[in-house]
Amino acid sequence: MTPYTAHAAALCLALIGTPVLAQTAEPPKPAGPPQAPAGGTPEKIPFGLPYGAPITYEQAKTILAAAEAEAKKRGWPMNISVVDTHGELVHFARLDGAQLASIRISQNKARTAARWRRESRVFFNFYAAGSNYYGTLDPDLAASPGGIPLVADGKVIGAIGCSGGTGDQDALICQAGAEALK
Repeated sequence: MTPYTAHAAALCLALIGTPVLAQTAEPPKPAGPPQAPAGGTPEKIPFGLPYGAPITYEQAKTILAAAEAEAKKRGWPMNISVVDTHGELVHFARLDGAQLASIRISQNKARTAARWRRESRVFFNFYAAGSNYYGTLDPDLAASPGGIPLVADGKVIGAIGCSGGTGDQDALICQAGAEALK
């Protein structure tokens, strides 16, 4: 038998022993778990406040000054960021003794609150409940209390983010700043 014939014979045997895929039925797939709800179907879009004109520098200074005064009154060294509607920094303060890691965190909290038009605490609550879906949408999302949208005339004009204390301390200082806008 020539080498060519031996190879041909081996190929024929291999093909004969191989089932033809087009003629075999695909086994039924087992039913998977039900899909998790994706927020339901509310009548209105949640967190649907419209965006307004971006915060002005003068407004940002007023808000930051109020937040800074509250932080100093309580003796909490904070990083405080005020951003516009796009989440871009307008004004920032790092109080003496504030931890350096919190600089970027305060900016991310403010950015999250401005871009998503809701408190960053909302995402903290989602994560605490076991849902990490939102983290797949935005790598800069801050899922921690301490980011609050700034609203004027029913429109989001920016946000304030604070970091350096616990989440509740950060949120309290943000709230003091946000109230200065009213």
